[in-house]
Amino acid sequence: MLGSVLILSQACAQTNAPTEVTTAFSQKFPTVQKVKWDKENKTEWESEFKMNGKEYSANFTSEGIWKETEYEISEAEIPLAVKQTLERDFIGYKIEESEVSETAAGKVYEFALENGESELEVAISPGGNVLKKEVKTEDDDEDKD
Repeated sequence: MLGSVLILSQACAQTNAPTEVTTAFSQKFPTVQKVKWDKENKTEWESEFKMNGKEYSANFTSEGIWKETEYEISEAEIPLAVKQTLERDFIGYKIEESEVSETAAGKVYEFALENGESELEVAISPGGNVLKKEVKTEDDDEDKD
């Protein structure tokens, strides 16, 4: 008990994340000990941490409400229905990045795809339905700098 209190207080001391946020995080991810917090925007905080050997990020509102968790996956971890959609609808594209996004609405598989100069951001449901298909431009990369 004392160890978890110390860990929680250290996490709070390293950031300005509100107590509601760090408490909600600890309840959702009770085994995580090291957390890096960043203010995502005016009303949201993003945590970055490792769990089960993978890098995760999770977002919470300033009131401590969980919004989303994301983590990268390997090609071997992509479900068959999602793989079939990628192979059928995105011929010639290779996967540059693949991750899972979990929200209260459910799980979505997100991909950064590339075919020569053409880059796409794609979101696919676990059942294989394309939910989002967006052409990525050079301006998108510059916005992140």
